[in-house]
Order: sequence, then C-alpha cells, then structure tokens
Amino acid sequence: MRHGYLVALVLAVLLAACHGAPRSYLVELDEARHKTADLRVQFTKANDLSNRAVLADTDASSTQFARDAEATLKLAESDVSALRAVLRSLGYPRELRMLETFEQSFAEYRKVDRGLLALAVENTNLKAQRLAFGSAREAADGVRAALATVVSGAAAKDRPKLDELAGQVLLAVREIQVLQAPHVAEADDATMTRLENEMKALKDKAHTALGALTGLVDPRARSELAAAAAALERFDGINTELVSLSRRNTNVRSLDLALRVKPPLAAACDDSLRALQEALATEGDQKVRSP
Repeated sequence: MRHGYLVALVLAVLLAACHGAPRSYLVELDEARHKTADLRVQFTKANDLSNRAVLADTDASSTQFARDAEATLKLAESDVSALRAVLRSLGYPRELRMLETFEQSFAEYRKVDRGLLALAVENTNLKAQRLAFGSAREAADGVRAALATVVSGAAAKDRPKLDELAGQVLLAVREIQVLQAPHVAEADDATMTRLENEMKALKDKAHTALGALTGLVDPRARSELAAAAAALERFDGINTELVSLSRRNTNVRSLDLALRVKPPLAAACDDSLRALQEALATEGDQKVRSP
C-alpha cells in the first residue's frame, strides 16, 4: 500500500513538471522578446541622444545629452547580457548567433560614438565662433575707436597721412575678421593653414602701419596711440585663441562622424535587432502544440 502511494506521488510530481514545462518555456520566450524590444528601444534612444549632443548649441546641453546617451547605452549593454542568458536557457543557437552579430556591430558603434561624444562636448568651433562675433569684434571696434581719437586730435596738416595709416591698420583688422568665419567652418588642414598665413600677413601689415603712425603722432597724443596699440594687441591675442580653438575642429569632426561614419553602424545594429525580433516571433508555436 505504501509502495503504491509513493509510485502515485512520483507520477504526480512528474506529471506536474510536464504540465509546468510549457508555461515556463513561454515565460522565458516572452522575456526574450521583451528584452529584445527593450534593447532596440534603448539603442535607438541612445543614438538620438548622441546626435543631439553633436547638434547642441551650448556646452551644458552637449554635456547633458552626452551623459544621457552614455547612461542609455549602459542600459542597452545590460539588456544584452540578460538577453544572452535567456537565449541560452531557451537553447536557441540561431538567435544567439544573431545576438552575437549585433554585439559585433554594437562594439564598432560604441567605439565611434565614444569618440564622437568626447569631441562634441568640447565645442571648440562653437567657442571660436562666439569669440569671432563677441570679444574679437569688440576688440576690433576698440582699435577703430582708438585710431579715430588719434587722428581727430592731430593737427589739420597731419590728418591726411595719419588717416591713411589708421585706415591701413583698420582694414587689415577687418580683413582678419572676414577670414575668421571660414576658418571656423573649415575641415581641411591645408585650407586652414592658408587662411592662417593670410591672417599673419594682415597682422604684420597692421603693426607696420601702426608703427609708422608712431613717428608722426604728436607726443601729446602718445597716450591715445598707446590705447590703439593695446587694442590691437588684444585683438591679436583673441584671434590667436580663436584659431587655436578652430584648429581642434571638434564640432566639425563630431558632425562628420554623426553624419557619415555612425549611420551605417547604427543601421547594422538596428538590422540585427530587427532580425532577432522577427526570429523570436516565429519561435514557440510548434513546441507548445506538440504533445
């Protein structure tokens, strides 16, 4: 009697296990589908945040978008680890290979994206542009105002020559300003070097003309001339900083990565995830229906 009871109990446990297997399998399959969908969402979101970091017009915005992109990608990496575990539990070699294909593309994407975000948050072209339209313009206007004071205070007979020399100084400064914008936007090193050489030649012209003014100005106007020289030196310093920032080209380089290099990598990642979703959508029916 007792033996019969034990046999019945074992059979009952086995039967319960058999009945429980399909439910457990479906739960894991549903989890795999959910994690794949979530991984695709997180990846798409991170890619968008990365692009926003490149296009942001302030340091604060770029930095915040970059942080959000990195945090979202870490969530995606967690989804990959969890999904791999579920696919192994399900015994899905085909889907595991698909996930590995995604991981390979994702690794290439991550490498490019890290470099892109590091460049985007520096915003050197944006900073150079702000200098051009801000302090550089103000310094150039300071040169003009100081030179106008020098010329207006001179004797009538000296004004034509002083006005000519002052005009040469100011023209050189204005031409340097004209070259700043294309330098900021330029991506080619050789072209930037040419623009910088033009700037240097113009700077030399400005200082030569200012030096000639020194010998003609009445000693009583030397303080006004010193103010003009100080304004020109300030302009030179700002222009040097502008060129240095522009040379680093972080905005131009990050935009190139975002528009040219990253899209095919992102597309490869998304294609892999879409294929994995489609494969998982077809799994399960035959196993559930089998006796």
